[in-house]
Amino acid sequence: MARGYMGKLLFVDLTSGTLKEEALDEAMCNDFLGGYGVGARILYERMDAGVDPLGPDNMLGFMTGPLTGTPALTSGRYVVVCKSPLTGTWGDANSGGDFGPYLKTAGFDGVFFTGISPKPVYLSLEDGKGELRDAGDLWGKDTQDTDDILRERHGQRDTRVACIGPSGEKLSLIACVMNDKGRAAGRSGVGAVMGSKKLKAIVAKNTMEIPMADADEASQVRRDFSTRFNETGEIFREYGTAGVTAVSGRSGDSPVKNWGGSIEDFPNIDDISDDSVITEQERKYGCWRCTLSCGGHMKQKPGRAKESHKPEYETLCMAGTNCLNDDLESIIRVNDICNAYGIDTISMGSVLSFAIECYENEIVSQQDTGGIQMTWGNGDAIVAMADKVARREGLGDVLAEGVRRAAEKLGKGADAFAVHAQGQEIPAHDPKFVPALASTYRMDATPGRHTQGGVGWLMGDSFMEDTRPDKFSTEGFGELQNKAVNMVHIANISGICLFGYVAHPIPFLTEALKTVTGHEYTLDELVTIGERVATMRHMFNLREGLNPLEFEVNSRSIGKPPVKDGPVGGVVIDEDGLIQDYLRAMDWDPVTTRPSDKKLEALGLAGVV
Repeated sequence: MARGYMGKLLFVDLTSGTLKEEALDEAMCNDFLGGYGVGARILYERMDAGVDPLGPDNMLGFMTGPLTGTPALTSGRYVVVCKSPLTGTWGDANSGGDFGPYLKTAGFDGVFFTGISPKPVYLSLEDGKGELRDAGDLWGKDTQDTDDILRERHGQRDTRVACIGPSGEKLSLIACVMNDKGRAAGRSGVGAVMGSKKLKAIVAKNTMEIPMADADEASQVRRDFSTRFNETGEIFREYGTAGVTAVSGRSGDSPVKNWGGSIEDFPNIDDISDDSVITEQERKYGCWRCTLSCGGHMKQKPGRAKESHKPEYETLCMAGTNCLNDDLESIIRVNDICNAYGIDTISMGSVLSFAIECYENEIVSQQDTGGIQMTWGNGDAIVAMADKVARREGLGDVLAEGVRRAAEKLGKGADAFAVHAQGQEIPAHDPKFVPALASTYRMDATPGRHTQGGVGWLMGDSFMEDTRPDKFSTEGFGELQNKAVNMVHIANISGICLFGYVAHPIPFLTEALKTVTGHEYTLDELVTIGERVATMRHMFNLREGLNPLEFEVNSRSIGKPPVKDGPVGGVVIDEDGLIQDYLRAMDWDPVTTRPSDKKLEALGLAGVV
């Protein structure tokens, strides 16, 4: 087996309670590297089209990459894969913390679940063996209590836990998988899939060594690049992602007033950014062996969780600027609720701003909200409704389905206020500021995801040159978008954090892969692997009968209608022009989006799909 891999996968049938180990296919790793690359290949091969995302035939996978748990910088990532119940498309969600490396050093590159357990269970992994155990006493507990109980049971020092909270148990479509109490595999509704299978948690015990081609050289590469931060890296080290909230808001990158306003409507953005946030921080922390250490534990105060984590940029904007809410304390509490109950903070902020606009337009009444006055900037009301969403109580039960389904249930024109891409709430990065995201949000197999990259965003070190006259130009966009997106796929599937990808020079990634796996990848090779993975995920959707050109995407995000003022005032994105040039560059049909036979052959996928 190639170095960087444990060489083994575990397949768990929860219906029968049987576990089966399989050798990891080395050729598959060569072609798809790891993470959701290998995950997509496995799900495409072993799942039929048309399965119920919350039914027994949906396969739920937890995958690591070849760099996960190695000396490579920011190598603490793992990914959860499945068919998304939120969008009906390919679904994946990425998380940091310690759990990914512990999953791998428990002896497995990945674990896949099918079926539905007749009772709540959790999976224990240790020394390359797995065991299902009863989780009846854990069902109904929040993620922090679950983490405490399982680590007390299996060993505080050398175990880590990934689990769902009550929101996942109650099949909230915006539920996530939590690990390390404050790290989340947040998107695609993966927590609901885990809950549907009656799978409460995975416990991984760190007992095994990861084989590497040259462990000493891998550590040397780490030392060589560990202090080579760019400006973004320095901001993350000092503030975490909270450090970009004000600058992003003032640039037009952050959504305001449910995507209908501008920074002119939110003059107090400094109150929820950088120094204001750090003032409430007790101490910093980092994910597994991370040199950025962008996380933070917040001070203990009445109303906060017993372990309160620093809100990320996405949370600060979606529960802040997008709700016209400059009350930092309320955002911290919303973040605590999401972490404890296991809910994606991006989606939570989106359903809250949606609820406010529905309230403002008399689609929902104060009776519907349970007496809560859902008005813009009302921090107390935002916290109260977040709690209802987490518990699935009253209007919160409707909102827990995400904005698309909530709008369908409420009717009365509520769909105008539901900002999503194919059901996935759009994150806090505005295509009117980063036009390439208009393509990414629609065309990636996981719609509405900024972490899938694009031109002008998450490009890492400048290995590509944009010679277009301006960022809105469509001609020549496709090749740039293809290359930028594919390298982000490489970061994701290799097991490193995107913050590392944007904070360090690109060679840290290629050098890490060489010392860990023994294979000296060129950037062109990596771009091709990234494109193969992108195409594999896209073919998953095509087999489901889904064409991204037909996805429902709220047009507020591209300036239809345009916002009146601010840095992106009057901007309307030529989404069709950008996407058609991307399809041309990808060699996908401009109507059906099916890759050409020539393209499938070139990527080695002709026999696969």
